[in-house]
This record gives sequence, structure tokens and C-alpha cells, in this order.
Amino acid sequence: MDIRAILMGVFFAVMWASAFTSTRMIVTEVPPLFALALRFLLSGAMGVVIALLMGETWRALTRAQWRAVVILGLCQNALYLGLNWVAMQWIEAGLASIIAATMPLIVALLGWGLMGERLRPMGIAGLALGLIGVAIIMGARLQGGGSDPVGIAMCFAAALALAVATLTVRGASSGGNVMMIVGLQMLVGSATLWVVAPLLEDWHVDPHPRLVWAFLYTVIVPGLVATWVWFRLVGRIGAVRAATFHFLTPFFGVATGAALLGERLAAGDVIGVGIIMAGILAVQLSKAPAPVVRPPSA
Repeated sequence: MDIRAILMGVFFAVMWASAFTSTRMIVTEVPPLFALALRFLLSGAMGVVIALLMGETWRALTRAQWRAVVILGLCQNALYLGLNWVAMQWIEAGLASIIAATMPLIVALLGWGLMGERLRPMGIAGLALGLIGVAIIMGARLQGGGSDPVGIAMCFAAALALAVATLTVRGASSGGNVMMIVGLQMLVGSATLWVVAPLLEDWHVDPHPRLVWAFLYTVIVPGLVATWVWFRLVGRIGAVRAATFHFLTPFFGVATGAALLGERLAAGDVIGVGIIMAGILAVQLSKAPAPVVRPPSA
């Protein structure tokens, strides 16, 4: 993995993790599904316009890319973020980001079981370390109690949906027109949520500066920029290797929640993040090509 891919992965993790905090600011003030539907409508429209200005067009999308657009719109946007936004009415942003970090384990399991992908023993050990680190952080966060089990279950279901979307991205990231795909899959998510939201929620809003800024940030940074970076990263290093950067979301998610929302930061969080970092390193080293041993010259 080259330095550019590493920087892309870390940059993506920072943006993705920060969305949990901005989302928490939003869903405590307005109905989550309506707010998310509006976010995707704005982000998707902006993405399509930017893509057109870049010379991209939906007419050039392949059948595989269109299929990926639909699956991404449903799994990554409507299901993953929809479930997370609803759950964060009841659980902290940091805890939600920790649960989201289990996604790479699900990606690896689905990749092995359904797509014939394999990991070296070091990679398997790295994924196990990541799981242990997540468990340590979650244990520290749950010691005081008060975390809603329904919200936690919804976040784990969301992680499964994102894992499916992640494995689908590889088909969408080839053949160009990446920004157009980003915009269209958000519009698919928006259309889905506009159908579902009126059945489950009543619209009400009391706009104030923090809500407005949190919403705009969520539309632009995690919405457009992070998704575009993620597509590029998956196209560069593959879905399983890119997914390991989600292990960074607990640290950035917990740190952002503590800094901006006053959520507690325990010693177990720091210890767990260290173990998770070791797991990432192990997974990345397991993907490095084996050195070529040349026979000695005569």
C-alpha cells in the first residue's frame, strides 16, 4: 500500500467518524429519516451537477455500475445511515462509531464465504485484534449502563448493510464516472427514505445555528467528499483492504464526540484504539507481496 492510499484512508476515516457527531446534533432536534432524506437529496443533486461539470454522464454507466448504484443507494444510504440516524436518538455518537468499526470483519467474512477471497494468517490475526480492540472500547463504554439495546442492534444491522455495499463498490469504482455514481446512489437513498419517512415520522423542526451548521457539514463533508474518497480508495486498493480503515472510526468518533458533545472518554477507549491500530498494521502487512528470493549467482 502506497503513502497516497494510506493518507486517503485516514482522511476518509476522519470525515466518516466526524459524521457520527454531526448526526447526533441533528437527530436530537429533528426527525432522523426526514433529515437524512433531505441530506441525500441535496448531496445527490450537488454530486450530479459536479459530475456533469467534470464531463461525466449517466449515459456512460455500465449495467454493473447501474446495479451498484441501486444497491449502494439502498444498503449504504437508506439502510446503513438510516438505521444509524434513528439509533443515535438513543445512543452516543462514540458508541455508534465503535459499532460501525465491526464492518471490516463482516466484509472479510462475506468476502471469504461468498467471493472466495482469502487472507494470510497475519491478516486473520489482524482482524481478530481489531475485534478485540472494539470489544475493549465497547466494554468500557457500556460499564455505566444506560445504552439502549434496540439502538445497539440497529447499529450492528447497519454495519451488515454497509459491508454488503462495500463489496459492491468494486464494481462501481471501475470504468470512471465516479462522481456521477456518488450523486446517483445518494438520490436512490433519498427517494427510498422519502417513501419510508412519512410512514414512521412526523416532520417538525426548530432551526438554530448549531443544527444548520451540523446539517450543512454532514451534507458536504461526510456526504460528498468522504464518499468520493471512499470510491477512489476502493478502486485503488480493493474493498477488504480499504475496509480496514474503518477500524480508525472508534478513535476519531469517540474523540470527536468527547470534544464537541462532552461524551466521556475512558482509559479503555485509548487501550482499545491501540489494539485496533495494531490490527490494521497486521492486515496491511498481510497484503504486502512476498519478497522474491533470488538464487545466488554462480
